[in-house]
Amino acid sequence: MSPQQTQAWAGPLQGIRVLDFTRVLAGPSAALALADLGAEVIKVEPPDGGDETRSFPPFREGESHYFLSVNRGKKSIVIDLKTAAGIALARELATHCDVLIENYRPGVMARLGLGHETLAALNPRLIYCSISGFGQTGPLRDQPSFDIVLQALSGALSVNGEAGGAPTKLGIPLGDLVGGINGPIAILAALHERHATGRGRLIDISLLDGMIGMLGYLAQLAFFTGQDPQPRGCEHPNLVPYGRFPARDGAIIIACLTNGFWKRVCEALDRPEWLRDERFASIAQRRDHREQVNALIGACTRERTVAQLCELFTRFEVPHAPILGVQAALAQPQVRSREMVVQTQHAALGSIPVINRPIRFSGASQPIPAAPPVLGEHTDSVLRELLGYDAQRIAQLRRDKTVA
Repeated sequence: MSPQQTQAWAGPLQGIRVLDFTRVLAGPSAALALADLGAEVIKVEPPDGGDETRSFPPFREGESHYFLSVNRGKKSIVIDLKTAAGIALARELATHCDVLIENYRPGVMARLGLGHETLAALNPRLIYCSISGFGQTGPLRDQPSFDIVLQALSGALSVNGEAGGAPTKLGIPLGDLVGGINGPIAILAALHERHATGRGRLIDISLLDGMIGMLGYLAQLAFFTGQDPQPRGCEHPNLVPYGRFPARDGAIIIACLTNGFWKRVCEALDRPEWLRDERFASIAQRRDHREQVNALIGACTRERTVAQLCELFTRFEVPHAPILGVQAALAQPQVRSREMVVQTQHAALGSIPVINRPIRFSGASQPIPAAPPVLGEHTDSVLRELLGYDAQRIAQLRRDKTVA
């Protein structure tokens, strides 16, 4: 066992307990962030398969790659919420938790008897985070949503793709993953507020709201110009050079954000005359002469290999990158040196690689994340250690099929 695994400090959220009623991606990614920060996350799964993503291929020894990707460090307990005993058990668990996260459609948890008002009456300190496609209000409140739907409705899909081409879905499912960003931010803020008030709060996270918020300067550009920003492939709408440039054996990314970086590009490619060219003297002028700038740079870069360009631009401190595939990205020295890929022990698969926590804290190290749980792996231990149930009572719950 490595020194990291023997560390007792779970993280800054050590002592915080989360009851996780989420499934698929948006909700589980939010609960994952809290687990990464040291919270105890108890994932409640239904019988007959658990979280839907457990059935998403490809598999290894029956375990889904998809489920493994967003459920590390959690505990799994199987409860049948279609039974009165299952609902009672879920309510009892909620009285022992600081945070509850769910990502059912609005109204589902209330119909189950697990809505915010019901649980807040039992546990006034409970922070209740609801994550849904469109939030708890508005004309789309009750509509189903998936990542590509949110990308389309937010405008994000319209600006992704090559210039003049059809809009293209983002390769990363940001429409769902935005819930894993905004949900934890709101929960951490509510935990801070609870220190002063002693009370929890209902949090309403809309994935569409999150994607609208992610538009950033593109929204402001639309406000300023009265026009829709258009897809530009790897290029930037206002910064040049910025994007993909040809190399002898592939392509390289160059990102020139300021006049200072433009000077470095010219020096690296040994083209001092570009600095004297009035067409390229400012950010706005380079944008207006985009085709000429890109053609001149491309003529220089295609004479060298990607490795030669990387060496050159590193020497002149030009922001750049080779275009890596996922396997190469995971294997690159920077990622390895930061230990972003680690081995952990899975109950069914043995030693498996997982992505490590993306947030680090100076002065202390957390243990390697626990592997994603097999279905119901922690049912008995949670009932025994958290609720104090004895073996006889747990066995009866199993016979009644309340838990599995």
